This record gives sequence, C-alpha cells and structure tokens, in this order.
Amino acid sequence: MAGMQMICGAGLSSRNVGSNQFVPLRSVRRPLFQRDFKFRVRSVAEDGGDVAGEKEKAAVPIPPQLFSTPSPPPQPEESTKITDIMAFNGPGPERINGRLAMIGFVSAIAVELTRGQDIFSQIQNGGIPWFLGTTVILSVASLVPLLKGVSADSRSGGLMTSDAELWNGRFAMLGLIALAYTEYVKGGTLV
Repeated sequence: MAGMQMICGAGLSSRNVGSNQFVPLRSVRRPLFQRDFKFRVRSVAEDGGDVAGEKEKAAVPIPPQLFSTPSPPPQPEESTKITDIMAFNGPGPERINGRLAMIGFVSAIAVELTRGQDIFSQIQNGGIPWFLGTTVILSVASLVPLLKGVSADSRSGGLMTSDAELWNGRFAMLGLIALAYTEYVKGGTLV
C-alpha cells in the first residue's frame, strides 16, 4: 500500500515512531503521466518528535528505471598447446586448409589463364615444390599467432571477420575440387 501511495503522489500518513514519510513537493493535481515524482523525505525521531516541527530535507528525485543489458559471458581462454590447436575441432586445421585452398584456387585459375594448363599438368610440370613450399610457409604463418594465444576472432573486424575467412576457405576448397573434377571429366582446361 505504501508503494501505491508513493506512485500516486500521496504522502504516507503514518505517525508511527521511527518511520519515514514521503510528502509530494507539488500539491497541484495533474494527470499521472505529467507528474514530477519528486518527494521530500521527513524522518520521525524515535523519541516521538513532531513531524511538522522538523526541517524538511532537500528534494530527492526518483531516478528513472534503466534497463541494463547483461554482460556477455566470459570467453574461455584459448589453449596454446599444439595438440589442442591442431585437434579435429581446433582452430588450426580448417583455417590452414582454407587459406591454402584460397591461394591454390586463385593460382590454379591464373596459371590456367596465362599458360593454358589444367591442374594436373600444372602438378606434373613442377607444381609439387611450389605446393610444398606454400604449404609450409602458410602453415607456420598461421600457427605462430595461435601458439601465442591470439585468436582469429580477436583480430577480426569490419569486412574481414574470422567467419568470412572460414566461409571463403570452404568455398575455395569446394571450388578447387570442382575445378579438378571438371577438368578431369572434360579432359582439358576449364577456360
């Protein structure tokens, strides 16, 4: 009941010893949506002192109800062990394979357009050393930040997000396989 009196703007009329009273600052009756909910707080002394004789304290505005969003749950720390990074569900394998597939797809198409060789003839004509060198360099370059504890999610922003990299790598893997299969079935270059 005391809460309803406070919301409606009426003061509490209790004269109990040791209780507090809320008295509205404005006695002008306005509709509820136009009211200022500012109250003066008067405390009744325990010895039964007179409420009217005491000095009134400064007006205390009721703060607006603010809704706060809960903080996100704490992220678990990334493991820096090579066995955890290179595990089946670890951050390493798909990123490394995706990056290699992106470079492989683009270079296979570029060599096919410039020299007119399909993927299989590119591999037969000296492509193995290039493939192995690129694999080693990109694998080491991808593993060094992960071994230092830097996650790909913490370094991404804007268009260059870690999810975009994963999806581009997945499409490049599919594109490289589709290119090889199409050239095998066709018996020559795609373009």
